[in-house]
Amino acid sequence: MNGMILEGAERGLSPLADDDLASLLLIRHFETALLGLFSEGLLSGTTHTCLGQEYVPVALNPLLREDDFTFSNHRGHGHFLARYGDEADGLLAEIMGREGALCGGVGGSQHVYHRAFMSTGVQGESLPVAVGMALRLRRAGRGALACAYLGDGTWGEGAVYEALNLAALWRTPLLVVVENNGIAQSTPTEHGMAGSIAGRAAAFGIPYRRVESIDVNAIRSELAGPVAAVRETGCPLVVEFVTHRLGPHSKGDDTRTARQLLAVKEHDWYERYAGAFPRRFAEADESRRRHVAALVAEVSARPPARWTAP
Repeated sequence: MNGMILEGAERGLSPLADDDLASLLLIRHFETALLGLFSEGLLSGTTHTCLGQEYVPVALNPLLREDDFTFSNHRGHGHFLARYGDEADGLLAEIMGREGALCGGVGGSQHVYHRAFMSTGVQGESLPVAVGMALRLRRAGRGALACAYLGDGTWGEGAVYEALNLAALWRTPLLVVVENNGIAQSTPTEHGMAGSIAGRAAAFGIPYRRVESIDVNAIRSELAGPVAAVRETGCPLVVEFVTHRLGPHSKGDDTRTARQLLAVKEHDWYERYAGAFPRRFAEADESRRRHVAALVAEVSARPPARWTAP
């Protein structure tokens, strides 16, 4: 173990707990499998993967409680799997329109409502709803919060600012997680957003944190106190992750150059953790790869989902 810690430290990474590594790799292979299934015409509707960004929800997950509510977006499979990894078959069935689907197969990849989780493909739509949920949770008085995931491109939506204004005025326990991958579909962020996310949070008097690390343990340690403060004070918090989208916007629509894609790959947590802890990573990677392959085979064999109105 000492050698492993030293090796990881030399690469700027601390060793992962088994559960964290398993969660990261589940999301990576789940997303990779989806792109393969889409190319074979086996998915219902579209799909957007979070390849390269998997560490964000995995780092945050232990900071969230069971009664916290997560609001996700079109790139939300990782957000779901970080919380409900034992229900990966239900999510895959939903995306494939198969029996056992979380929402009867009608929500598809983007619109999932299950337990304390809701995702939507409409940019900016979820934040006003998250503020309302945060207000309800505050009034319940049990210290729960609402966690809303946004992308950098979503900051072009007016609803975001209306929601932040009310969140600050009403002192709602709202955690806004911004996955800033530097590109909104195919438009570089600097071509579509003036100013900064930090400046926009400051305009409403909302505390802000910026995270550039991919080290799951370091991120969790840094954010534990601020997230606890959201619960204790009811004051919202904006956390901006400087991250990288490894895959295309959705399936194959990637307009970045080969040089840009190479630079993105250099930041990939998967390659860096694999290099830091090669033996342990390889064993876990193969285990998760087999698990997802078996999952795909089992769900693919199911009959189509039958949805009936409630």
